[in-house]
Amino acid sequence: MRDAYHEELDSIGDSLVDMARLVGSAIGRATTAILDGDLKLAESVIESDQKVDELHHDLEARAIALLARQQPVATDLRIVVTSLRMSADLERSGDLAQHVAKLARLRYPANAIPQDLHATVLEMGQLAQRLMAKAAEVIITKDVDLALQLEQDDDEMDLLHRTIFQHLLDDRWKHGIETAVDVTLLGRYYERYADHAVAVAKRVVFLVTGEHADDLQPDIQPVTGTEGV
Repeated sequence: MRDAYHEELDSIGDSLVDMARLVGSAIGRATTAILDGDLKLAESVIESDQKVDELHHDLEARAIALLARQQPVATDLRIVVTSLRMSADLERSGDLAQHVAKLARLRYPANAIPQDLHATVLEMGQLAQRLMAKAAEVIITKDVDLALQLEQDDDEMDLLHRTIFQHLLDDRWKHGIETAVDVTLLGRYYERYADHAVAVAKRVVFLVTGEHADDLQPDIQPVTGTEGV
C-alpha cells in the first residue's frame, strides 16, 4: 500500500512536468501566432488549452483522493498541498498563453502587433518559454539554487514590460487606441505568465526546504540616490 501511495505521489509530480511543458509550448506557439498573424496556429493553441485543464482537474482529483485516503503528514502533506498550488499556477499560465492566441485570432487578418514592437514581443515570448522550461527542470530536479534564480531571470521580463509602456507613452506613437489596448494587454499576459513560472519555482523551494523562497533570498535594497540626504 505504501509503495502504491508513493507511486501516486510521483505520478502527481510527473503530471506537473507535463503541464509545464505543455504551457511552455503554448506560449511559444501563441507568440508566433500573434507576430505572424497565423490563425491556424492561434486556433491550435486555444484548443490545446483543454489538455492543460484536463491535467489540472485530474491532478486535483488525485491529490484530494490522497488526502482523504492516506491523511499524509509532514513532508508528504507538503508535497500534496504544494502540488495543488503549482497545478493552479500552471493552469493559469495555460490560460494566459490562450489569451495571447485569442488576441491573434481577434485581429486576424490584421496583425495585432505594430512592426516596431515585434522584436520586443518576440523577446518576451522567448523569455516566457525559457522561464517555464526552467520551472519544469526545477520540478524534476528539486534544485533550490536553480529555483531561486528564476526570480532574478524574471527581472528581464519586467524590463521588457516597461519597454512596452515606453513605446505607448512616446509622443510618436501612431498606431491608435485599439492597438494601444491590445499591446497593453499583451504585455500584461507575458508579465503574469512569467510570475506564475516564478511562483512554481518558489513552491518547489518550499516543498524541499519547508521555508519560503523570499526568506532565503538576500534582502537587497534598491539604490535611490538619496542616501545621506
